[in-house]
Amino acid sequence: MDRELYGREAALHDAGLVARLSGLTKHGASRVPFEHGDDPPVTVFTGGRGTGKTALLKEVRNRYRGYTPLALLDCAHIEPPADHGPGWTPLTGALSELAVQLSPKVLGARPVRFPRLSLGLVAVASLGWSQEDDERARRDLQRLGPLLATVDPTRGAATHWVGKVLAKLAATFAEATVPLAGLLAEATVETVLEEVFGRLQRASEAWYGTYRNAGGRGKAGLQQLAIDFEQGGRRRAEAEGFLVGALTEDLLHPYVGIRRGGRIGRPLVLLDNAHEPLGRQLVEPILRARAEGRRDRAVVLATSRVREHEGLRHATRTRLPETAHRAPCPRDARVGSGILAVELTPLSPSQTRSAFDRHDPAGRIPAELARAVHRLTGGRPLGVALLGRAAGEAPEQLRAGLTPGGLLDLTVEVREDAPPVPVAPTLLAELLPVRRPGPYAVLAAAHDEESARMLAHARLQGESLDGDVALRVRDQLRSEDWQEGPGHFVADPLLRALLLHRLRFEDGDDPRYTAWRAVHETLHRHYGPGPGPYRLHHDLALGRTEEAVTHLRVTFPEQDVLGWLGRLRFIAAAPHPRERNRTGPDPRRALALGQGPPGDLPPGLDADTTELHLSVRRLLHAVWLLTDPLALPDDEVADRLAHELRRLSGRHLTGSGSLWDAATHWPRDIRAWRELSLPPGREDGV
Repeated sequence: MDRELYGREAALHDAGLVARLSGLTKHGASRVPFEHGDDPPVTVFTGGRGTGKTALLKEVRNRYRGYTPLALLDCAHIEPPADHGPGWTPLTGALSELAVQLSPKVLGARPVRFPRLSLGLVAVASLGWSQEDDERARRDLQRLGPLLATVDPTRGAATHWVGKVLAKLAATFAEATVPLAGLLAEATVETVLEEVFGRLQRASEAWYGTYRNAGGRGKAGLQQLAIDFEQGGRRRAEAEGFLVGALTEDLLHPYVGIRRGGRIGRPLVLLDNAHEPLGRQLVEPILRARAEGRRDRAVVLATSRVREHEGLRHATRTRLPETAHRAPCPRDARVGSGILAVELTPLSPSQTRSAFDRHDPAGRIPAELARAVHRLTGGRPLGVALLGRAAGEAPEQLRAGLTPGGLLDLTVEVREDAPPVPVAPTLLAELLPVRRPGPYAVLAAAHDEESARMLAHARLQGESLDGDVALRVRDQLRSEDWQEGPGHFVADPLLRALLLHRLRFEDGDDPRYTAWRAVHETLHRHYGPGPGPYRLHHDLALGRTEEAVTHLRVTFPEQDVLGWLGRLRFIAAAPHPRERNRTGPDPRRALALGQGPPGDLPPGLDADTTELHLSVRRLLHAVWLLTDPLALPDDEVADRLAHELRRLSGRHLTGSGSLWDAATHWPRDIRAWRELSLPPGREDGV
């Protein structure tokens, strides 16, 4: 069954990018004209964590598996076998895995065989073998069984050939005064050719005659390959690149000659996390060969979490929606120009709504919840999917009052065979898979690198003995390609919200919230002693609002009204110290609407100043509530916001125009899910 991949139709529909590259619609239903002829680009889907890269590759696998040769490999997770010899590297392990996945029979065509790759990996497997430890050689050879079974399943899957190889190696050791990689490789290859390869397949050895110093002699090329592999450094890189060429050459063979009519489409090689070093080791030899004019027929679809990766510097860049009907990739002399880098775009608000409707078809959750989740997540598919599922699984008594913050407090069933898991920690672990998220949660309260380093010095001294914790966290966020921006040390709204949720609720100390209070009190002192906007921002995070109201009331008559509005906006951007699983209206709502008694007032205020103080208090709470990404919009509070700003406009002697404009534009900004614009009405919302 196809997965719901909202916003990915440009890649997956029957005339989409993958169909035009592979020449097949999903499930092999029909042929599609090749967009790039016999020279398809390596297509790299880019985007941060949670943008749907892995889900897209898995859906390609699900739709095309069994209809064309296909393999999916995660370049970040190649597990080394236990006690392997020096002939195993992540690259050789990856090549073997790719070949085994690509080999099964597909609709209307025979299995793909990999004799050239098998010989190359057999040759390098012999490195490090010794006469005293034939058990290591036995294990290394047996691990090659699945690969050799692609050449001849009846022979490769058996193990009798292993004993014959070991016997030949023993003779080689006896004859040689010093074990050499080339001699061991030759002995191993000769036995495998005799015992596993058929008569026609033995000709594949000749392909290695093109290797360095081989002079057209296949065995000499395999010997040199093993020697270079053992040498390491640049020589090993050359040998590994040639092994990648062996894979693509084997994959090409069934598509040429008289047998090509039995195959339609092209094979698919799917490489997840190709920004890792292994990804470049696999992709760059293919690109170099194509730049030299060799055609291999393989369609390589890869993903990269790093948008500005060095390997993509010469790529043609485009966005996913732009590839729906055509995806040009002009080439030049640079090898990297053979890459088409496709940025995965966020989901649109309507696509987020569709995802929520799928989990809540009866419409029992608040109408604005999906749009509020889109604001919080920025349309990041992983966040939308998990929060949408949480909304659909929420207890009946909670659904009508759900907010984005309330969704973070819930549990969700991710897998049918596992118990429900808490939403916020699960989503955080997916977006920031670090061993210790605690320091990240502390530093999420900081505004910039300076305040983060101060906070780390005050609160995280035990976290690192060999470096600045804040700079380590900064570098980790950069390596994960998380956005940077002014005003927040952790700039992404969703990641920051999840880290602050952890800071408040994961210490198990509610209602005291010791960790939350300690962090914000530290920042409060750092920005003291005067009532500046940063200090007042942390006052609000601690649940204290009166000093902020007093400061805004006292500074209201000043001429710089835009500066006053900017301070109001910044102070009210503080995270709300909410309670987990709280039911009923947000406590800020009553204060914004002026409901209930006026509460404590500063002493010595006359009637006019008291009226101004209460108006500023209502305005501050309205802005705080309406701009909170964990809350829902409230039309009544937005109307009250406009009312208070108009009243203040009438009180100000010189800045009435800016206040009046804010009364007009800020409610529009809120209803359009935009940041409060400054100056009010400015199109870019700054």
